Amino acid sequence: MGSGGSSLIMLALVFGGAAHAACAPDTVELRGPSGVQRFSVEIADSEAERSKGLMFLDHMPSSAGMLFIYDQPKHAYFWMKDTLLPLDMVFADATGLVTSVHSNAVPQDATPIDGGAGVAVVLEINAGLAKRMGIAPGAVLRSAALDQSVAAWRCSDE
Repeated sequence: MGSGGSSLIMLALVFGGAAHAACAPDTVELRGPSGVQRFSVEIADSEAERSKGLMFLDHMPSSAGMLFIYDQPKHAYFWMKDTLLPLDMVFADATGLVTSVHSNAVPQDATPIDGGAGVAVVLEINAGLAKRMGIAPGAVLRSAALDQSVAAWRCSDE
């Protein structure tokens, strides 16, 4: 989203109806066959923030993560160089549909992780959580970072 990303998120909250707790800028929810999961997230919406990601972090609460936001959907590749924690990566399209999950990414590994084409957002969470919580392709992600006019699970939806 670049430098105006935070402003766009706030406008979406103000004009998108009542501000629902699930659509606070620092919250992501995922809905799938196993129910709804909620994470408090740090936002990475600039090139510099996306490049740094969760590097050098040695602990993250199980209910936390990082949401990478792209200006336009793209073919996303990630790596774990300088990342100390094993992670799960949840790749989603512009509607919030989870298209791919990479489980247990290995710390310090520079091998590219292919998230596929059409990726608009990526949620990084602690390794093992995606499987344990039933987060898999076909789940739906809800976030204020998504364009609410195309979101499969809108902020205004209960």
